[in-house]
Amino acid sequence: MSIKKKGIFIAFEGIDGSGKSTQIRILSDRLREKGVSFYGTMEPTDSPIGSMIHQIMTGRMKADHRVIAALFVADRLDHLLNDVNGVKHKIDEGISVIMDRYCFSSYAYQSTQVSMDWLIEANAQSSSILKPDLNIFLDVDPDTALERITQNRFQKELFEEKSWLVKVRQKYMEAFEKLRDSENVLIIDGNRDVRDVAEDVWKAVENYFA
Repeated sequence: MSIKKKGIFIAFEGIDGSGKSTQIRILSDRLREKGVSFYGTMEPTDSPIGSMIHQIMTGRMKADHRVIAALFVADRLDHLLNDVNGVKHKIDEGISVIMDRYCFSSYAYQSTQVSMDWLIEANAQSSSILKPDLNIFLDVDPDTALERITQNRFQKELFEEKSWLVKVRQKYMEAFEKLRDSENVLIIDGNRDVRDVAEDVWKAVENYFA
C-alpha cells in the first residue's frame, strides 16, 4: 500500500457493540506494519463541547435531544478543523486518520428523536469540509451488540437496550439510503469472530487503495 499525495481518511461506523474500537486498533497495527503514518481519533473530543457531551451521557447534565444533536455536530466540526488534532490538519500533513464515527452516527442516534432531514442539514457544513475516503459500517444484529456491551463494559448505559439498538440500526440504514449517491459506505458483517471481521476490513482497505 502506497500513499503518495495525502493521508488516508477512514471512518468506522456501527451501533454500540459493533466492535469499532477493536477494528480500528487492528487496522492501525496493520497500517503501521506497512509504514503508513496514521492518527486515530475517537469521539467525543476533550474540548469543552466534548466535556458537555460526556456529562450528558453520564447523566450529570440534562439536555433535550435537539441540544444533544447540535452538540454532536459541533464536536464533529472540532474533529475536522482543530488546528492541532483535526482530521483536515493531519491529512494536509500527509498523515492517515482512522476515525470512530463520522456524520452517520449523528444521523442514526439523534434521528431517533429528531428529524433525519434536520440532522443531515445540520451536518452539511462538517460533511462538506472533508469526506472519508472510505466509511466502513460494521453491521451487527442487536443481540450481538447487546451481548458485547454487557460483557465489555463496567456500566451499561441505560439507553443501550435491545429495542433501542434495533431502532438505531434502522436509522443507520435510512441514512445510508438517503445519502447513497454522495457517500462511499462499505457495509461489513460484524457478527463473526473479530479476527475474521478484521480480515474483511483489511481486504476492503487494500482493494480500495490499491
